[in-house]
Amino acid sequence: MKKSLFLFLAFCFLFLQANAQEVQLHYDLGHTLYSDLAARPNVTTTVEMFKTDKWGSTFLFTDVDYYGDGAAGAYWEIAREFKLGKTSPFAAHVEYNGGATTLEDTQIGTRFQHAFLAGGAWNWATKDYNTTFSLQAMYKYYFSGQNRGGFNGFQTTAVWGTNFFNKKLTFKGFCDVWYDKDVNGKLIVVSEPQLWFNVNALKGCEDIHLSLGTEVEISNNFVFNTRGESNHFYAIPTLAAKWTF
Repeated sequence: MKKSLFLFLAFCFLFLQANAQEVQLHYDLGHTLYSDLAARPNVTTTVEMFKTDKWGSTFLFTDVDYYGDGAAGAYWEIAREFKLGKTSPFAAHVEYNGGATTLEDTQIGTRFQHAFLAGGAWNWATKDYNTTFSLQAMYKYYFSGQNRGGFNGFQTTAVWGTNFFNKKLTFKGFCDVWYDKDVNGKLIVVSEPQLWFNVNALKGCEDIHLSLGTEVEISNNFVFNTRGESNHFYAIPTLAAKWTF
């Protein structure tokens, strides 16, 4: 398992670094704010890419969590959209996500089942692309896993981004809501709004593509605590930095 995980991480880093637009570093404050998240990893790196072409767009990211002595787990998503007409705001959307993580000193491990999604998206942007918004509605299939069988569901996703204060500040993020038959209320909610101060917007710093800011992971029925439970609400901030290529 460990060998497979590290091979997976190596592949992701080699692939993403060749195409990446952002690399983020987050110091997670969950272990400080919540006693039942004491085993939560302190550091997360995110490598993110978004690229458009004449057929549509590709988006992918990989999160890797770390303890002091090494990687604790990884999660990744890749999504492809195909435009439905040259000027139409609608697109066909297909996606895969999955990963695995472990809580230190508890022997609690979580392996995210393969999830395959397909559906539609509505995309909007201002003429200068300073503000963007996407709304997605998808059929979701969980592949049969070790602890439970495969099942069908749905997921809705909202993604947004906007720059303001002469592009010195960026507010971006997403909100996912999806069906899961094994959680309270049958719904999982995850949102990660981010606020960034962009150093390259300052006079004389145009070549410094560094941003400093924060992310807040807002979740219900998603984050596992030290007791192996995920049926709780958490709002977990980070201190963050990113480099944009």
